[in-house]
Amino acid sequence: MAELHFYTGTMDSGKSTLALQTNHNHAARGRVGRIFTSHDRAGQATISSRLGLFHDAEEVVDEFDFWQFVVTTLTQGGRIDYLICDEAQFYTALQIEQLAKIVDELQLDVFCFGILTDFRTRLFPGAARLVELADRMQVLQVEALCWCGKRATHNARTEDGVMVTEGDQVVVGDVEQTGQPPAEVAYEVLCRQHHRRKLTAARAKAVSMAPEPLPFG
Repeated sequence: MAELHFYTGTMDSGKSTLALQTNHNHAARGRVGRIFTSHDRAGQATISSRLGLFHDAEEVVDEFDFWQFVVTTLTQGGRIDYLICDEAQFYTALQIEQLAKIVDELQLDVFCFGILTDFRTRLFPGAARLVELADRMQVLQVEALCWCGKRATHNARTEDGVMVTEGDQVVVGDVEQTGQPPAEVAYEVLCRQHHRRKLTAARAKAVSMAPEPLPFG
């Protein structure tokens, strides 16, 4: 029986890598799949992994209709055995419902990959609907780490190196790289404690070098 799968974790936990590996495993057995993504760090119509892997994909915009796409492809003689849906947190709730319909009515496996919450610790609409509808939900076992060494559970956004908790929900950026200057908009994974304190790696380093004690407010 076909199923709707949802693999989730924080940024930097290997979701896109797993998406590409899942596609490879199924394609190696002769199955034909279609790959989708939205707002990937590498640009439109591309799924990319921080390990350096890339693959062409269909870009999912708000007006995209999964059901219409699949039905049209099948009725025109195309073959689809499964769907790989990366960055699924950016999909609309309606699009997630379309994916569930594809599983139920067309018996195609759908594999979704995405984060649960935004930089404000609020659920993305697409992720929330996946939690409600998925047949299987799995938290990735590759744990991203906060700068303090604890398991990272929250995604933080920084602007010019300063953590922010207000702004548009979707702004494309990437996880900051050690030793490189901060991007205008970047992301960092933190444990809950340091996300609540807005204590990023850069700020922790700065305050540790200052005479004042760490702020615990």
